[in-house]
Amino acid sequence: MDEETSTQDSREPSRDFLEEINYPEPGIINLEMIKSAYLEEGQRGEMRRLHQLEPVVLERIKTLNLEFKNILRIDHLWVLPNLTKLCLNCNKIEVIEHIGMLTSLKELNLSFNYITKIENLETLVNLEVLSLFGNHITKIENLETLEKLVILSIGNNLIDKFDGIERLRFVSSLKVLNLEGNPIAKLPDFPLSQYVTAILPQLNYYEYVFIKDEMREAAQKRFYRELREIEGKQEKEIVGRETEAREHAEAERLASSFVEHLDGHQLYESMWRDDKDGKVLMLIGAQAQELTEEYEKDVHELTQSIYKLGLARFSERDEEVKDFMGSLQDGQQQLQSLGQQQIDEFLQYRDKAFDEATMTLRQLEKCEENSAEHFQHCEEMDKINEQFEDRLHEMWHSLMAQELHLHEAVEESTLNFERRISRLMSSFVEEAQLYFLQLREVCQHFAHNMTEAVSRFISHKLALQDLDNVPQELRKCIDDREAILKLVSDMKATHISRIEEREDRMANRSKEFIDNLIQKRTKEEKERHRAKILEINSFMEMMTKAMTHLPEEIHQEVLMDSVKN
Repeated sequence: MDEETSTQDSREPSRDFLEEINYPEPGIINLEMIKSAYLEEGQRGEMRRLHQLEPVVLERIKTLNLEFKNILRIDHLWVLPNLTKLCLNCNKIEVIEHIGMLTSLKELNLSFNYITKIENLETLVNLEVLSLFGNHITKIENLETLEKLVILSIGNNLIDKFDGIERLRFVSSLKVLNLEGNPIAKLPDFPLSQYVTAILPQLNYYEYVFIKDEMREAAQKRFYRELREIEGKQEKEIVGRETEAREHAEAERLASSFVEHLDGHQLYESMWRDDKDGKVLMLIGAQAQELTEEYEKDVHELTQSIYKLGLARFSERDEEVKDFMGSLQDGQQQLQSLGQQQIDEFLQYRDKAFDEATMTLRQLEKCEENSAEHFQHCEEMDKINEQFEDRLHEMWHSLMAQELHLHEAVEESTLNFERRISRLMSSFVEEAQLYFLQLREVCQHFAHNMTEAVSRFISHKLALQDLDNVPQELRKCIDDREAILKLVSDMKATHISRIEEREDRMANRSKEFIDNLIQKRTKEEKERHRAKILEINSFMEMMTKAMTHLPEEIHQEVLMDSVKN
């Protein structure tokens, strides 16, 4: 075997090897799989037994290992809001999905799957380590938002283009990169390691080899032209991004205030858009120009009033929303602390109960069956079991009562919040509608002035017998005053329709805002409530199983002790 083949074999774990592993049936990540993986994690012997006696509190799980589970799809990870490390390597996953809510995640291992595209990672802003080694990925993309990413392993994929590598310059935290085993790493006469070293100045290691200063200098000389081109594009993009970010933030603020496109002359300009009748009337010249200048000024003053009102009322609503969300979080944290205190107290009782049960069961193993001593110890175990079950159910009822109380309190608070925010929104819309009413009055006034101006213009031309200088489009008005009235009426209808469209848009969006906000809050509460019920019931189930299995475990321990002796 030549050196190249040997190197390749050492770098690329065989798919045949993975296929030969005794996988379970293909499936999707579910709650049972998550709990099972957590309980099987790490410990051995007595530590493992004690670990399995602990309740599965999903919110406490920080690490989850699901390697070699024959997983086809990712799901149900929303129940682990505080997960910081997730291992899904050596499965059959084809799409990165349903992990966007894991914003606390710091390490993600998706090596040795069948993933073809890097996607749906944008919200993992705390991610520090990402391994996508040994997949079917063809392009480096969608990683720029991972501002804390330190290690990126994407070797042994199908990346055959350099496009995307330069985008990693925006990930300033990146220190370690691995691209080995990709087609671009095997191109003759192209030192990929030098190219990466040259264009990614933040890197300290490439393929886990430290990049020395002299190596970087040589790389930057080798790829001087490419580096200058990339830096030029990046500088322009940075300026563009900053401008876009400011514009986006301002647009979001205005959209949330329902006064976007009212900070300038946009409404006035939209009133004249596609207004053929108004443009005909403007042909009378200077008189029409003077009227439109005054018209534009009046409309602008009123739209500015609506704009300022929207921003002021937005601040009030924003404070209301923050207060509401803050009070919900405080209530949940208080109840969480109370529930945790009860669980801790129960676990202390459980340890004592298990110690007492263990001693009694060991005594049972020693005495003869059906003896007086045997019956005495059986009665003791029955009493221990009964007391344990009573305490467990007592705690379950308490936790469930607290959770139901919280759920009802949240629903009531949400209803009260909806009433308050609806009142604020109604007040804003009503005030804004007064300004829209004034806009319509301004439009009416302008239409009246235009009627008089056009009539004077036609009368003046008739008096001078200067009909040749009457614009062709207005000549029908010479002998027909109704034609003037129709032109003005149609212009007015167009302008008022634009005003009413903007008014309706504001009213509709304000209602949609409340509906969407309440629907989102209700959905989040339902998911939280469901997850908490699952957690409480899981705790009950684990405690019950632990006590049920204790006699068999003690029996096995006694047997092992006898064998050793």
